[in-house]
Amino acid sequence: MFSCKAQSIMTEKEISSLIRKTFVNGNDLNYLLAENGLSYDDLRYETNPLPQILETEYKTLSSYEKSYHGVPVVSFFSGCGGLDLGFEVSGFKHIALIEHNEIFCDTLRHNRDWEVIGPPFFDGDISNRFEIANNLKSIGIEKGFNGVFVGGPPCQPFSIASNQRFAKSEKNFKRVGFEHETNGNLLFDFVWQIKHFLPKAFLIENVPGLIYLDGGEQVNKVYMELKKAGYTINLPFKVNAAHYSVPQQRERVFIIGYRGKKIFKEPKKSKEVIPCYSALNNIDDKCPNHITRKHKANSVARYIKLDVGKRDMLGRVDRLDPFLPSKTVIAGGTSGGGRSHLHPYIPRTLSVRECARLQTFPDDFEFTGSSARQFTQVGNAIPPVLAAQLASAIYESYFKT
Repeated sequence: MFSCKAQSIMTEKEISSLIRKTFVNGNDLNYLLAENGLSYDDLRYETNPLPQILETEYKTLSSYEKSYHGVPVVSFFSGCGGLDLGFEVSGFKHIALIEHNEIFCDTLRHNRDWEVIGPPFFDGDISNRFEIANNLKSIGIEKGFNGVFVGGPPCQPFSIASNQRFAKSEKNFKRVGFEHETNGNLLFDFVWQIKHFLPKAFLIENVPGLIYLDGGEQVNKVYMELKKAGYTINLPFKVNAAHYSVPQQRERVFIIGYRGKKIFKEPKKSKEVIPCYSALNNIDDKCPNHITRKHKANSVARYIKLDVGKRDMLGRVDRLDPFLPSKTVIAGGTSGGGRSHLHPYIPRTLSVRECARLQTFPDDFEFTGSSARQFTQVGNAIPPVLAAQLASAIYESYFKT
């Protein structure tokens, strides 16, 4: 059962009284809570559905651990390592991870002894094709690489969600696809590396918008180039992570290919979806990245009136339904425009660790940098549990003898 002390400690009347005190006396809500021996987690909504015991339990990444087989993998656009954790637990051997963002590189190096090609020691910019190729050659990667290249070029130019706030005529509208001066062309920089090194298999990840922009012309160009290089490629494989034991609605597209005639067999969908409260339960207060935001009293006053699944229009945050998978975890922050969803039982936004749980990162995987940048890392990642199932399917389809 969901262990949330907020269910019984403060009544609606007590919460309203405390908030009124902040308005009258000008005191900070966090100060008044502490003065009374309380915290934000002792607050509750006006309407709270009772926790239930369901058969669908949270699936940790360790649930998908496979025997080590050592098929080598090189990761491009590695981010904070969501895709890489999935391949690791599925038995693959990481040769290199390439990432341009220094904070992401810090997180990778902090958690694993992987070969990270990125700042401050390398540039890690995939658009510098020959520099990246030389970096890989210097660690022994040669043409005819008997392993897998994986990567998800930055998806903002193809994303619907990242542009819902802007009109197409505005300068902030980013959904311009392959016309984007930098990120829109990174897919072809990745394709160039595949053609240059000819790995045995590859995986390309992106948002569904990738396959719809430009009438599919550019994706068809990708297919033509890779088929000429000798690859058999599956049709774009669209998935919702919630169908693969991830407690979150998150749609992605995967293009997977093999240098030869073998066909990719997609992983099977799970029989049941996992509700988000299963992921948010029993998080140790000492767990890294589990610092919650100290909201102002006027924000909490609005939040406590929200029913499950409803949105606070001023703050543009949604209260999660505890019995459904979470809405997509986004690359937000704790202040200055970034945001995460509201906890289903506590009228506050989620911590980085709670978002990481929804993304299926292990609790001992620690994100570095400022809190805002930690949210960015988590929100940009592929759920490791989904990655593990894809990695196992690639091994079963292409490498298992």
